[in-house]
Amino acid sequence: MPAALSQNRFNTRWYTLKRPATTDAPLIWRRWLLDRGSLTQHLVQASQGQFSVEVVRQLWGRPSRSEARALNIDPRQRVLIREVRLLGHGQPWVFARTIIPASTLTGKQRKLKGLGCRSLGSVLFRDPTMKRGPLQISRLMLNCGDTAWARRSLFYLANKPLLVTEVFLPALQQVHYGNK
Repeated sequence: MPAALSQNRFNTRWYTLKRPATTDAPLIWRRWLLDRGSLTQHLVQASQGQFSVEVVRQLWGRPSRSEARALNIDPRQRVLIREVRLLGHGQPWVFARTIIPASTLTGKQRKLKGLGCRSLGSVLFRDPTMKRGPLQISRLMLNCGDTAWARRSLFYLANKPLLVTEVFLPALQQVHYGNK
């Protein structure tokens, strides 16, 4: 499934929902989909610290139409695309895709280009200028024929946008969500 995700353009219908009904998202996924806190922090706790980030790819490219629309940018604009797997106990739990316009990568936000194997969440949730837009969810149809639940939201650092999409992989169903 991870190879299919890396080739997915994420041109899908996204829904902004505060509380999805059972038919919208299975109960097992709702807490992951709707939590506005740090996903990294939840995964570190759930894995008892056995958490890591594996960079799938990072390159300059063009956003999908849906991503460009969400960021309110021209779809021909070049953006930094970062795709990673978030692993717990060495097992892929989440596939994350971040779209960062070149105009966001100025000033202090230049550091986003060099995250390497650090999680984006560890930077976002420590930045006092960070604001998060509404969560959107979708059920993605993957190239391999499988489906997966995903969420995305715009983040703003010093009022500069980036779009983060997180796809919850089947192995995450076995993970205890936390104390909430």
